[in-house]
Amino acid sequence: MPDKLIPGPDHPITVEPNPARVVVKAGEKTIADTTRAQVLREASYPPVQYIPLEDVDLAMLSPTDHRTHCPYKGDASYYSLAAVPDGENAVWVYEAPYDAVAAIKGHVAFYPDRVEIEEVG
Repeated sequence: MPDKLIPGPDHPITVEPNPARVVVKAGEKTIADTTRAQVLREASYPPVQYIPLEDVDLAMLSPTDHRTHCPYKGDASYYSLAAVPDGENAVWVYEAPYDAVAAIKGHVAFYPDRVEIEEVG
């Protein structure tokens, strides 16, 4: 199997700006608040909000050694959230995403079962 795959009819991926404000919280603590999120839609998976790093409270993130590879997006690095009971590796980033998803560079995503992700407006 090739290491790098291109999205297509069998595995579509789109990345588009989200016109809504996106707020990510852990309990009462706001982790991220942005009007510049990118929504990644991939095949039959639920949409994922990618938040610019500039709009994330970086003090709440701790880098981990965990890494994964997606043949469509590239290599992901992970962060843990101390403010979340199950916060280990709860946040990921593609630091050098493949061209097809270049718009998510400099953005992080959160597992929706570990934090509250709200779209406002």
